[in-house]
Amino acid sequence: MLTITFYIFIAIVAIQFIYYIIVFGKFAYAKSAISNPKRIPISVVVCAKNEAENVAKFVPILAEQDYPDFEIVLIDDASSDETLDLFEAFEKQYSNIRLVKVKNNEAFWGNKKFALTLGIKAAKNQYLLFTDADCYPISKDWISIMSSQFTPEKTIVLGYGAYEKISRSFLNKIIRFETMLTAVQYFSWAKIGHPYMGVGRNLAYKKEEFFNVNGFIDHMKIRSGDDDLFINQAATRKNTTICFDQNSFTYSLPKTSFKEWFAQKRRHISTATFYKPFDRLQLAVFYISQLLFIVFSVILLAFLHQWIIVLCLIGFRYLFTWITLGFSSAKLKEKDVMYWFPIIEIILVFTQFNIMITTVFSKPVHWK
Repeated sequence: MLTITFYIFIAIVAIQFIYYIIVFGKFAYAKSAISNPKRIPISVVVCAKNEAENVAKFVPILAEQDYPDFEIVLIDDASSDETLDLFEAFEKQYSNIRLVKVKNNEAFWGNKKFALTLGIKAAKNQYLLFTDADCYPISKDWISIMSSQFTPEKTIVLGYGAYEKISRSFLNKIIRFETMLTAVQYFSWAKIGHPYMGVGRNLAYKKEEFFNVNGFIDHMKIRSGDDDLFINQAATRKNTTICFDQNSFTYSLPKTSFKEWFAQKRRHISTATFYKPFDRLQLAVFYISQLLFIVFSVILLAFLHQWIIVLCLIGFRYLFTWITLGFSSAKLKEKDVMYWFPIIEIILVFTQFNIMITTVFSKPVHWK
């Protein structure tokens, strides 16, 4: 039995090698595309529900972008706090702000996709750039750099939505590592020519791509997924590109308690079950290989006489993963999380396993 386990372990290491070196290496060792500003009219779309504190801080940052032709479409999704009041004040203060007021609809009660659909239709420009109400761009060139990736063929641009660093917070390192790893995955598959997801914190596409797939209609009843499910449906090898220039990043306020982050990850992971079959398969194989690598490593080191061979395989696996993620973390300005890589990975793998088990017995809470 241990012999069979050993050979399975070798296969697992081989699978991990394929993912980290062949697949993720496409992003890890890629050079950033040269930014050639297009100066095309852009509509920045922000949807908010009860985000008064965040929009008070971040809308002025969006308004200060160094770009000649852009509007900001602010969507208030039936907020019960002061969000709408703030939006109305910003509309008076900035001439390029367009306000969309969404009232609760019985058919789409509390559905962010319904609110976003109204905002997309209201946008006057054909090129749309999305971020969340609790996000802000790292530089005044965010619009310029993201929009520079558009071409007549490339009409979907996947960006990086990072989380702020909190000193002396190990949870923060876990959150940022998981965010980085997710970005490495969707950037890499997009580079290969098989884009499967993006994040609404930093995402751009031409309006026609939205209408080509009838918007969110095919997954309107699924509360999450206005970003990743849409990209999974609309993105192709021909129409999708990525942007990882460090001045194109957006930053969000991270969760500060494990309970809140756990609930957030449940919402995110719940949409993956609706991806295309190949995408579900490749994500499942990657996660299962991570889990089994950890479990089989412990078993074989404890019971196999040839433990030195096992130890060498473990070392080899951590060498190539550390190199690939090291290059990737440098690109995404997350190098500090790699000092804790083995520990964070183990915690994250078993947290994801816990999320999967928990989701089987209860549904996650969605849009506020």
